[in-house]
Amino acid sequence: MIRKAVLPVAGLGTRCLPASKAIPKEMITIVDKPVIQYVVEEAVAAGIKEIVLVTHSSKGAIENHFDKHFELEASLEAKGKQELLDELRNIIPDDVSIISVRQPEPLGLGHAILCARPVIGDDEPFTVLLPDVLVDAHGLQRNDLSGMIAAFEASGEGQIMVENVPRDMVHKYGIVALDGDAPAPGQSTAITGVVEKPKVEEAPSSLAVIGRYLLPGAIFALLAETRPGAGNEIQLTDAIDALRKTRNVAAYRMQGATYDCGHQLGYLEATLVLAKRHPKFGQGFTELLTRYANGG
Repeated sequence: MIRKAVLPVAGLGTRCLPASKAIPKEMITIVDKPVIQYVVEEAVAAGIKEIVLVTHSSKGAIENHFDKHFELEASLEAKGKQELLDELRNIIPDDVSIISVRQPEPLGLGHAILCARPVIGDDEPFTVLLPDVLVDAHGLQRNDLSGMIAAFEASGEGQIMVENVPRDMVHKYGIVALDGDAPAPGQSTAITGVVEKPKVEEAPSSLAVIGRYLLPGAIFALLAETRPGAGNEIQLTDAIDALRKTRNVAAYRMQGATYDCGHQLGYLEATLVLAKRHPKFGQGFTELLTRYANGG
């Protein structure tokens, strides 16, 4: 059973400026919860029990969000605000632990994951969830991270979650090259490589990497040996390419929807979708949409 997840949250969030100048981009709210909470809930729903935040000195608000706030809870209890109190106490289940490690320098995604090595260890597979990407499982029996874990447990192959993107948009993404036909949604197929932001005419497929990985512990030794690549950073893609030389890595094609909350329009789309079906605010929000769509 896959029990551990790494969430790299040390980045400065430059795509979200000026909103992320004084608060972590991961703490920007969608309806009534910060983005990071949605990502943690996704991991917990897939059976993850240990979450490792790879963080930075400026990101204390993230750790505080998942910590107990005794004074606030005591105040809510004294005022009889039980519903709010329950929400605070249920941000994470009691059987899930959150651990923080520091990334001392911004040396890339691969380096951030390497910082989690002392907690994860070299002998245990783990997941990686990029916290500015929301993966929506609405209408599915299980979320896509659960599906990716099932694919790993059936095959023993590392997994990279992908989604189909319009062909004319492939230059914006990391695109996988496949060993065979594209997998159906909910299935996985071995890859032969990942091409970063290829030209449209050179793209090996239209399946884009979307920020979810399931990797064996062996990736840490490869990351430790990986030289800085694009942007003078240690690239996870380079280590995965080295991993492929000794074992298969597969592309898992997601079934749900994804929203890039590190981009303003992606954030707004996520807000629209999640607000419309919110159990408390959904009806009122839909009425607002109707009013303003009609020029109100």
